[in-house]
Amino acid sequence: MIGVVAATASGRTAAAALAAAWPGEVRLFTGEKAGDGLRAAWHACDAVVAFLAVGATVRVLAPLIGHKADDPAVVCVDESLRFAVAVLGGHHGANALADRVGGVLGSLPVVTTATDAAGIPALDSFGADLGCTIENPSMLARVGAALLSGEPVALADQGPWPVPALPGNVTVQDPARDDPARDDPARDDPARDDTAGAGARALIRIDDRTPAHPSDPEATLVLRPKSLVVGVGAARGVASAEVGGLIDAALSDAGLAPASVRCVATVDLKADEGGLLEAAGQRGWEVITFTADALAAIDVPNPSEIVRAEVGTPSVAEAAAILGARTHGARTHGRAAELVVGKRKSAAATVAVARLTPKGRLTLVGLGPGARDLLTPRAEAALRRASIVVGLDQYVDQVRDLLRPGTRTIESGLGQEEERARTAVEEAGRGRAVALIGSGDAGVYAMAAPALDFASADIVVEGVPGITAAVAASGLLGAPLGHDHAYISLSDLHTPWEVIERRVRAAAEGDFTVCFYNPRSRARDWQLPKALSILAEHRPPTTPVGYVRNATRPGESMTLTTLDEIDPAGVDMFTVVIVGSSRSRTVAGRFVTPRGYKWA
Repeated sequence: MIGVVAATASGRTAAAALAAAWPGEVRLFTGEKAGDGLRAAWHACDAVVAFLAVGATVRVLAPLIGHKADDPAVVCVDESLRFAVAVLGGHHGANALADRVGGVLGSLPVVTTATDAAGIPALDSFGADLGCTIENPSMLARVGAALLSGEPVALADQGPWPVPALPGNVTVQDPARDDPARDDPARDDPARDDTAGAGARALIRIDDRTPAHPSDPEATLVLRPKSLVVGVGAARGVASAEVGGLIDAALSDAGLAPASVRCVATVDLKADEGGLLEAAGQRGWEVITFTADALAAIDVPNPSEIVRAEVGTPSVAEAAAILGARTHGARTHGRAAELVVGKRKSAAATVAVARLTPKGRLTLVGLGPGARDLLTPRAEAALRRASIVVGLDQYVDQVRDLLRPGTRTIESGLGQEEERARTAVEEAGRGRAVALIGSGDAGVYAMAAPALDFASADIVVEGVPGITAAVAASGLLGAPLGHDHAYISLSDLHTPWEVIERRVRAAAEGDFTVCFYNPRSRARDWQLPKALSILAEHRPPTTPVGYVRNATRPGESMTLTTLDEIDPAGVDMFTVVIVGSSRSRTVAGRFVTPRGYKWA
């Protein structure tokens, strides 16, 4: 809940605007003295927007401030609504809230957090979306200062995990250096340097192992990834102390961090085993279960026929740990598993530990039709979250200013779509956070389809929708897509013309409004006239036709004509052509396809 505090008529009007823009999110504190309202909002809400001076706000809240991770985020907006200033809790919501306030009120977001100003990921949230937790937050300031000051900093990433880009003063250690037996798919990656930590003033270590590596500098920030699954087998009535003690000893003896445990796994027959549930609950761990048949299908080093006779599987602890690491959160995190602690036994329990191999991340980002204000906030966030951006050279240039320092770009020219798709998937397969970019929406005549043809289940794939050229053109022309419509590409580079023609005829016979992509080029100048002639067989010559060149980009032009008067010579590959259905019409110079409703 966002508490909104105001003391003046202007502030109250703006507060009401926020409440209207964010229904269900806002609680107004505008009917009392400003100080009382501010204190009440602080105690009752997760965030506060104060239409008050920064100084007055700080004086009221100073006695209430505790820890930044627990306190509400606070944004102050001046009386003229010119600025939305993130005052408290920048990395815990205030910076983003200032952006949101600016989006509603037109205020300029003012963010003074050093990492945000420098375009560098905030270390207190670095890897948080992957489940990583910080073991030693006291090192945040020292390592963050080294990062911002350009001092040599190393990243030791055990996974590797798909973390955001870091600036050029950060070098990356090869995880195989510390664990030469580990099967690391990124070991041969030339971008990784096994001497990266040499001479580093500070280190960011993402690792589930303890204790600290002896070569680590004093200023080392340790992040614990959720990479471990503890498998547990237990006799009926086992005590929680016995289960917990066996787990703790197994982790400690193997040098594994309890903070990296993502869950406890067991057979479903033990889903109600009180001692097991209590031991897991005391440590804040979820318990997941599998059927005996599922566990029996897992190869393990220490099977037991006695266990098979009792529960239907030769292994509970080892098999549950491996299967849990393979499947729990598999869509977003793990793609393989290795047993790192074999079965250990006590009188009434068994324990084993498996480690998951993290998945890389491929985000398919639609950049929209070209105008910066039609690039969605989610797309901007995805670009800043990536460590590698793959795309057509001109599209990379379009968003280069949005990329964080240290982001690697892989650019290529027209006609190399398959190469870009393969490259993006391969980089994600190495454990990277990759953004594959394209214009419009990535799934509409763009890069999503070729990339997904190559992508296996071993990487996480996310799609970020974009505004298509057809939608942008439609908005300029009027409402030509107001009823059923079809998109058809006239490029026969990869699709035979016979197939394209059959689709055009089907759309004509079905009386769809038709949007033509790739309508005409210097080498393909006859396909558009042919397609128009097919449509003309099924609709009147006065049918509206609109075409827009460079929609929302510099040099934008728009033409509204009819099916019998359109001149294809005015169309090229930067143009979207929309041909109406038999019901489409021109109203006050605007292209409209009625929805077909009868309004009461």
